[in-house]
Amino acid sequence: MTLDIENQLMLYLSGSETNYRLMNLRTNPQGSYYPMNEKNQIFSQIWRKLHHLDPDIFPVERAILDSALFKASPFHTLTASQRTARTTILDRIQVALKNNQRGQLIIIQGEAGSGKTVLLSSLYYQLMTTLDKHGDVQDLVSANQRLNAKLMVNHDQQFTVYQQIMTKLGLYTEEGDQVNKPTHYINVTSDKDEDSLIDVALVDEAHLLYTQGKQAYKGKNQLDDLLERSRVVVAVFDPYQVLATNGYRTQTQFKELADHAEANGNLITLTQQMRMDAGPETLQWIEDFVFNNQIDAIPQADAKNYDLQIFDSPATLQSAIRAKNKDQEHGLSRMLATFDWPFVQKKHPKDQKDNMWHVSIGDWSMPWNLQIKVNDKRQARRNAKLAWAEQPQTIDEVGSTFTIQGLDLNYAGVILGPSVGYENGQVVVHPENSANKNATQKRSMGKKKQSVALELLRNEVNVLLTRGVHGLYIYAVDPALRNALMLAAASPMQSRVAESIKKLHR
Repeated sequence: MTLDIENQLMLYLSGSETNYRLMNLRTNPQGSYYPMNEKNQIFSQIWRKLHHLDPDIFPVERAILDSALFKASPFHTLTASQRTARTTILDRIQVALKNNQRGQLIIIQGEAGSGKTVLLSSLYYQLMTTLDKHGDVQDLVSANQRLNAKLMVNHDQQFTVYQQIMTKLGLYTEEGDQVNKPTHYINVTSDKDEDSLIDVALVDEAHLLYTQGKQAYKGKNQLDDLLERSRVVVAVFDPYQVLATNGYRTQTQFKELADHAEANGNLITLTQQMRMDAGPETLQWIEDFVFNNQIDAIPQADAKNYDLQIFDSPATLQSAIRAKNKDQEHGLSRMLATFDWPFVQKKHPKDQKDNMWHVSIGDWSMPWNLQIKVNDKRQARRNAKLAWAEQPQTIDEVGSTFTIQGLDLNYAGVILGPSVGYENGQVVVHPENSANKNATQKRSMGKKKQSVALELLRNEVNVLLTRGVHGLYIYAVDPALRNALMLAAASPMQSRVAESIKKLHR
């Protein structure tokens, strides 16, 4: 148990905001033993005593558990399937390095919340501490013998989280380029320069890679560009989290990538839900809502007591989320919404006195994310190292996929805007009601331009509805959708009656 307590201490400290480095980079998780079931309780008692001695270094336990650093830490105990996946990937990387291969693609696929980011973080840690640049396993690799591996992510919030993790682990080199945005890395390197070839590129949220040129990126396909600049690319994919036309791939194209990886023994699939602490009935309800256009009766007795509720006004939804956020037991909770209200970063609306873009529904209004200014300089410096949802002032903002994708909340309060409706007994998507031009503009497909908005806007809803670990609260702007959801949340008998009435009108 002593070794597991040490591992847990490393895990918690990796999730703390305090500016220090972890010097011990060795993990040694133990198997089953007596009294293993008492470990968490014993550790919590130890942590509370440490917090009493120094609250700056050892914050309250809830603050650690809510932090994005903690959730992406490489020191989490992996599930059996994650451990198997990590071993397989490490073996494949060793083979590629020893054979001096180039452009090998390993795909990690899985739905939202299936543990992909934790696996990738743990994999990077193992690469940097146990594998040298020749592909040989070492007890602890020295800095000058480390292989050249880089983490890449095309998402601002995740980029910040990974930077903080690498700093805490002391894995940043003098160049400080262990964590990269794909566009920047591609622009400063050449696919023809052998000296700039990296050993391993680990790409989180690879479904956000561009598949066409965009502003600073002049290429045609970022994944292809990274493969040309790497011996191995490990890419985390979820086709149901693609949100913009510039990153769009058809289902056929995704299948071709997966089939190619599988043919080479390089396809890893994660299926266990690691984020949402919900029973299978609730998970199926969300999937049916998003992808099958149907609203079934909301499970009344979730196997894991997941809290799924429907609200009849945005004000009551906001109040409920505020209450959860103040609750020490439940912690980090935020409002989210589909991108159905205008927001232009670095510009101010002309019709708002506070110069902020708002999500407005009738007399109710809240600012969009990334706008509320913090006057406290100390807090402003802290915020620079925190993901959007962790910043205290964001309880007064509404988040979007741009600030919450890849991250999670304890409770998510989701506003389904006018782009999501209900007609003829089915959930429908109205692209004309969306303000998300990245999703609604047409995409060049060969010589033609086509709209893929229906698919992308469903993915947007999928991302938003899968952020809450312990609970999901929903308000729908569309009256018909709101009514259907309220009926679904009623007792099972009422829901069956409502379904019968609905069938009579079809």
